[in-house]
Amino acid sequence: MRTYQTGEVRNIVILGHSGCGKTTVTESALFYSGATKRFGKVGEGNTVSDYDAEEIKRGVSIQTSVVPVEWLDTKINFIDTPGYFDFVGEVKSALLAADAALIVVSGKSGPEVGTEKAWDYCEEMKLPRMILVNQMDDDNADFNRTLGQMRKKFGKAIAPFQIPLRDDDGKFIGFINCIERYARIIQDSKDGKILVDSEVPEMMEGEVESLRNMLVEAAAESDDELLEKYFNDEELTEEEIYKGLHVGILAGTVAPVLCGAVTLGYGIKVLMNCIVKYLPPSNECRPSVECEDIKTGDIVERKCEPAEPFAAIVFKTISDPYVGRLNLFKVASGVIKKDMTIYNVQKDTEERIAHVYVCKGKELIEVPEIQAGDIGALSKLSNTSTNDTLTVKDKAVKIEGADFPAPVHAMAIKPKGKGDEDKISAALVKLREEDPTIKVDVDKETKQTLVYGIGEQHLDILLSKLKNKYKIEAELSEPIIPYRETIKAKVEVRGKYKKQSGGHGQFGDVLMSFEPLGDLSKSYEFEEKIFGGSVPKQYFPAVEKGIQECVLSGVLAGYPVVGLKAVLLDGSYHPVDSSEMAFKMATSMAFKEGLTRAKPTILEPIVHMEVVAPEKYMGDIMGDINKRRGRILKMDPEGKNMRIIAEVPESEIFKYCTDLRSMTQSRGEYSFYFERYEEAPAEVQQAVIDKKKKEKEA
Repeated sequence: MRTYQTGEVRNIVILGHSGCGKTTVTESALFYSGATKRFGKVGEGNTVSDYDAEEIKRGVSIQTSVVPVEWLDTKINFIDTPGYFDFVGEVKSALLAADAALIVVSGKSGPEVGTEKAWDYCEEMKLPRMILVNQMDDDNADFNRTLGQMRKKFGKAIAPFQIPLRDDDGKFIGFINCIERYARIIQDSKDGKILVDSEVPEMMEGEVESLRNMLVEAAAESDDELLEKYFNDEELTEEEIYKGLHVGILAGTVAPVLCGAVTLGYGIKVLMNCIVKYLPPSNECRPSVECEDIKTGDIVERKCEPAEPFAAIVFKTISDPYVGRLNLFKVASGVIKKDMTIYNVQKDTEERIAHVYVCKGKELIEVPEIQAGDIGALSKLSNTSTNDTLTVKDKAVKIEGADFPAPVHAMAIKPKGKGDEDKISAALVKLREEDPTIKVDVDKETKQTLVYGIGEQHLDILLSKLKNKYKIEAELSEPIIPYRETIKAKVEVRGKYKKQSGGHGQFGDVLMSFEPLGDLSKSYEFEEKIFGGSVPKQYFPAVEKGIQECVLSGVLAGYPVVGLKAVLLDGSYHPVDSSEMAFKMATSMAFKEGLTRAKPTILEPIVHMEVVAPEKYMGDIMGDINKRRGRILKMDPEGKNMRIIAEVPESEIFKYCTDLRSMTQSRGEYSFYFERYEEAPAEVQQAVIDKKKKEKEA
């Protein structure tokens, strides 16, 4: 593959709902551009972009992959992304490298939730976009219905450049170019089915003319000169129409709509022609990028030009136990060449690179250099991961990385095999390098290793990767809820420890009071009010140590005790038999009896939760939160959504991500954090006590 100049590259992220044909678009582009000899199929597991073992097994994309296609002296870097919402981190990574988007929509299903999310991503990132209505060969495909639904959802930016052509039986036989007013019809030839130019059917001339007028108006609105000409009822030339539409596409006010059936190859060449013609290269879409100057801390601009100092952002890391680490990057400025020394800003390390690659799925193609605006790959960098900035040390800058969503679905993970604890820890570190939306934490209290993901399927695939990539079998279980215990009444109690076994005995005697502290953030507070030396001062630390050890396990279900005030009031000692251990034991006896009499209760953790979803789902969400014993604090409008702020017991939000998706058709999102402890209802306390009792018996 030759070196492409900055203006000769298009970085196109492919977005859309799962099953709309995103991966097939890349496969069709590869085949019809002559880059591959065989048209791979998702169902057969032989596509270029879905090469991971999990993707082949499941028949869906689960990670971002880059597929470069050479077309009309231009390199189109197709960035294929997953459609399932559990892999939103992969989509965020891809958006970091993209200059424009291709949103694929099923002609059968019309715009779905994934389509809406794709559009929102483009709005958020200010990406020019093009829409392909795919699967037009299906008998149930309806272009006009799909177009109407998209206009309703996304507004007047939707601009059909093509419309499908069907025969008398309703079968898809080609499409019509609305700007140039000609048809392309599928015909048989000795080389198979081909598309040939034809006249627009007379019965469709009115529809084509109406759509063309709409496109002419959109083109005129993007340029003052064209708008003046349009208002003067002067005819715009095709060149002027294309010029105006190009400006509108760049500004995001025009989103061209094409149609096709990429499984059969229909429309893929027109799609690539339009990408080259309409969608901008990096130096036009993002002529410069704002960076932080490492030496001064100032915000500086790096132009997307080869003459600038080298700077690149790593948008994807692939960690393979056999091949090693592979970092995919986009060059923001300058040029990267082999045998060059690069500097990692975040890790403060320098490395000399021996080879520079272009990725085509899992295939690495070595190239001499990669220029500004293009995408490449580096292998075996010792300490580089996603969102790191690579640059030259004497002119080091830091580029802002992707903002990944926080993982909200937690499960406890442990290996099935004995002695695999260290192995699983190392493997999870590598998987987290690949996917920043995975989080791993060790709970000091429960000793559980907790793994967090975006959803159930996300963690299910993590288990499969551990097994297939790292040969570690593991299992997931519900995390242990960290309940607490406290008391609600004040009591005085005596604890006396006396033991005689020949020689020196053991004697400790304490009179203590236990009462609520009023502050649940503290475990305990110890105070002594001894008068007259009934307990010598040297035993005070032993009494406190006894309290310190006892509060680790309460009297109801063995959970840590919080909010306790313990006061040493009186006691007695023996000049020979008393010892620190004896007073510690006496304190323990007083603690157990005292807490049993002081109205002990179980506290449950309460989380602050925020749910963002369209307003039409608010009733269902609020009803569900109430069922979970939650309290809704307030509701605020947020763009086209509503934000519900609530407090919910932590034990009630396990698998909430699945339930929220079900309620909102995957349009809802949520986040939470620990707020405080609160007394649990009596039935919840009893269930917790019974469960703990069964665990002890088992």
